[in-house]
Amino acid sequence: MSPAQVNIIKQTALTVGADCASHREVITGNIEKSDAILGGSYSQIQKIAEKLKFQPFSLSSLSDKLISEIEPHKSKTKLAGIVNVTPDSFSDGGKFFEPHNAIRHALQLIDDGADILDIGAESTRPYSKSVDADEQIKRLSPVLKELKGISIPISVDTRNSEVAEFALNNGASIINDVSGFDFDPKIVDVIAKFNAGVIIQHSKGEPENMQDNPFYTDVVEEVFLNLLKKVEYAVSKGISDIIADIGIGFGKTKENNFELLNRIEEFYSLNLPIMAGVSRKSLLGLSDSVDNNLKDTFTLAISYPLILKGVDYLRVHNVKLHRQLLDLAN
Repeated sequence: MSPAQVNIIKQTALTVGADCASHREVITGNIEKSDAILGGSYSQIQKIAEKLKFQPFSLSSLSDKLISEIEPHKSKTKLAGIVNVTPDSFSDGGKFFEPHNAIRHALQLIDDGADILDIGAESTRPYSKSVDADEQIKRLSPVLKELKGISIPISVDTRNSEVAEFALNNGASIINDVSGFDFDPKIVDVIAKFNAGVIIQHSKGEPENMQDNPFYTDVVEEVFLNLLKKVEYAVSKGISDIIADIGIGFGKTKENNFELLNRIEEFYSLNLPIMAGVSRKSLLGLSDSVDNNLKDTFTLAISYPLILKGVDYLRVHNVKLHRQLLDLAN
């Protein structure tokens, strides 16, 4: 901005107890333009924005931008319904392993209000073993064939480039890579080739070892910077349809998980849709033997504040309950 604009913003900020940092020569006018860092509480910035509406030098347009930045994240939360075509997933292992059961479950999730179907043929729960590409394709093939042409996008949960290519050739339009390109670096080129969407998730380590004493100095900062780096890499490859997943439960302690959830709004500055997956996970504090109905109830308790914070996507097992919760929240 011009020195005149910055000086007005600075003086306006001071009147409400906030501040504005700028180039040192702004006060003298010996500089043509300067960036500015406006710091204050939400209420202070709201007051500044209201005052700027009546200032010259096009500051009224800046007022509108400020208000849009500090308003709550307004995008309506969408639901990614989980279909595990696996014998060993942590919550419903084997229940939908047979193709006809997986297909029926997928169609039910659509009826229940899913916005995306997320289909996986490899469990990535803690201490699980990887599943080779041929086996994943064998599991996915009849399901994708039957679901081709459904009304909502299909995401395939895989870390493998060969599986990703098969999926994108057979009706999927999104790849959900829980490793964030770390497991198979070729997967990013496959996604780019098909001009497909991608869910880039943060994880630390691999499922076989990710829960062996994970450590972070600042979990939010480290996850944010890791996702930022991977998003920039994906964009450099020509990928534009990107969702960022904070990776709850993937190489994180219970405390790490809740820190990420409590501060999830900090990830909105990635300027991408943000996904969180808490459904039936161990952070709920329930044993594996507990009935899924109780796990779903606990999941709703964690999902509700995320909805209020405007998280873009929740990856869930029980779509019907979450759709009812969204209707209530709205």
